[in-house]
Amino acid sequence: MQALPIFINITNRSCVVIGGGDVATRKVGMLLKANAAVTLISPEICHELQALAEAKKIQCVQATYSKPQLEGACLVIAATDDEVVNKAVSMDAKALGIPVNVVDAPDLCTFTMGSIIERSPVVIAISSEGNAPVLARYIRTKIETMLPAGYGRIAGIAGEFRDKVKAKFTTTQARRRFWEDVLQGPLVERVLSGQEQSARALLQDLIDQQNGTANKGEVFLVGGGPGDPDLLTFRALRLMQQCDVCVYDKLVSPEVMELVRRDAELIYVGKSRDQHTLPQEEINVLLAKLALQGKRVLRLKGGDPFIFGRGGEEIETLMEYGIPFQVVPGITAANGVSSYAGIPLTHRDYSQACLFITGHLKDGSLDLDWEAMARPRQTVVIYMGLVGLAQICEQLIKHGVSPDMPVAVVQQGTTQRQKVVTATLADLSEKVIEAGLKAPCLTIIGEVVHLREKLAWFEPGA
Repeated sequence: MQALPIFINITNRSCVVIGGGDVATRKVGMLLKANAAVTLISPEICHELQALAEAKKIQCVQATYSKPQLEGACLVIAATDDEVVNKAVSMDAKALGIPVNVVDAPDLCTFTMGSIIERSPVVIAISSEGNAPVLARYIRTKIETMLPAGYGRIAGIAGEFRDKVKAKFTTTQARRRFWEDVLQGPLVERVLSGQEQSARALLQDLIDQQNGTANKGEVFLVGGGPGDPDLLTFRALRLMQQCDVCVYDKLVSPEVMELVRRDAELIYVGKSRDQHTLPQEEINVLLAKLALQGKRVLRLKGGDPFIFGRGGEEIETLMEYGIPFQVVPGITAANGVSSYAGIPLTHRDYSQACLFITGHLKDGSLDLDWEAMARPRQTVVIYMGLVGLAQICEQLIKHGVSPDMPVAVVQQGTTQRQKVVTATLADLSEKVIEAGLKAPCLTIIGEVVHLREKLAWFEPGA
């Protein structure tokens, strides 16, 4: 993010627009919607702007631009077709410490005006930071089709009851949870169908029925998938936006973490090999303690909670404490990473079975079922096996797998940092070291790896 998105209250405050044509007219219109006191400066002024001036909605100064005209303004917009004037306005405004926007010249701006979706008092602004305004307008159109006009009326009614809710609920957590329940209930449909008085009555009844305390806490055990945020489930995303606190580990990608509710408390518990910020047993108890405080706890895990995610251990503890919980499956790393690497896990010509293996056991050993892993016509997917990779290759060869068996190691699969190394069992360790791969990595062993050369489709960083 190169620019901080903010909303500025400019009601009755001086805003200066330099320019007198169509572009200036559009900018003046936006400022007037925000109740600004607009001064327009230009030697020539179009009919629309003249009409606004005659109606005393704006003040017009028919003159060439000069720096003193900016004094006292809270923001400035340059909307002329003269690059020299636009640049002078930008430099002068910056010197005076006034935010300035120069139309179609992002390098001269200290702020930009996004593509607006207005459902007052709900306002959404979409910005491409000046790089692709047409794309921003396209995104606006997509959102417009999904956002009923009545949402503004919902916000207005919520505003009417804000003080009543604040008086009823003593904590921010309790108020937020009340509004989340309300906005997922019948009130929304009543407003959208035009039954606003009925909606007000319903909201008052809901407030009266509350005892003013937070509800009992619960835990959401959510699979965050292999890394690409587009692979999250709808349910996962919904619960990520409802949590009070998020307990997460190293395998959750930064892109997925960006979708957690902004003001939720974040607790990092590590969970990389042999470097646990908290031991698993303490994580289990932590989830229960947080829920007993009345909090909605998001336990966010990379991949799927029940596939090498130790989710079963965590909910066992929650059941001992009587804590309500939900489990939301995620796309496990084997599925997501293999797909993005162009390697099908099964194929009629190469593999009729797929075996998921963890690269280290509870005690850190590598005492795996080598005979099962060495069976022909199957794919073996190894989680967390980077550290013991040399030993894994050696044991498989020793148990009858051909040294020429193709293998792929995928680092940070499905993300823009994805890196794939293909080799054979005989030379895999050497190639992985040469490539400098680091965890998290997934290892895929089997004839299906041959297909990557033909089926690879994902181009990270392209």
